[in-house]
Amino acid sequence: MSFSVGQVARLAGITVRTLHHYDEIGLLTPGERTRSGYRRYTDDDLTRLQQILLYRELGFPLDEIAVILDEPAADELTHLRRQHELLTGKAARLHEVITAVERAITARTAGITLTPEERFEIFGDFRPEDHDAEAERRWGHTDAYTQSRRRVAAYTKADWLQLKAEAATITDDLAAAHKAGLPADETPAMDIAERHRGHITRWFYDCPHDLHRCLGDLYVDDPRFTAVFDAVTPGLAAYLRHAIHANARRHTP
Repeated sequence: MSFSVGQVARLAGITVRTLHHYDEIGLLTPGERTRSGYRRYTDDDLTRLQQILLYRELGFPLDEIAVILDEPAADELTHLRRQHELLTGKAARLHEVITAVERAITARTAGITLTPEERFEIFGDFRPEDHDAEAERRWGHTDAYTQSRRRVAAYTKADWLQLKAEAATITDDLAAAHKAGLPADETPAMDIAERHRGHITRWFYDCPHDLHRCLGDLYVDDPRFTAVFDAVTPGLAAYLRHAIHANARRHTP
């Protein structure tokens, strides 16, 4: 059985002109001709065309493909195994590129415009965008969420480093007060809680005392937040919650 140029072009998803070019350069010469001189492609020709297209997909130029396919010791199985190895490697590289692009899309969606190096310097292995979907689901309807997204989208590396340093200072001072046995409902601890509220208002969103109380509850109710604070010193999440509530009470008429 043989096939016309048009039939092969449709089967392979290429143009008739491409097949003519392959014939002209001796890369794929049809095995048969009609009495009128028209090209007819055999099953062996189609097998060779498949090899050509696979090597083209792998980026080989036509002259190199001709040399590869005309190797005396290389049969169809040899080519298929070689192509499988090359395609597998290409697929792995493409997967890495796709993953990197997806992360970049997510990061931009989260409003964090930093280079990968800057992101690692600031956040380490923590990836804020991994929590973006949950944050949007829980608070996406709120003004605070919208305000926070708008603000962080404009932050530079210097802004993030300053934000991080301020947060660390507040946490260190809170931990020191807790270790010193200072009551959470007395002035020193409440003043730290007020600094915490001011930090959020300055960097993320307006945080009135009623919203701050909700955050304090979240730090205890969500084990992920609790783990972060308690990793600094055991019981710190509950201590901060107590200080936040006490601070809110002293500022509520």
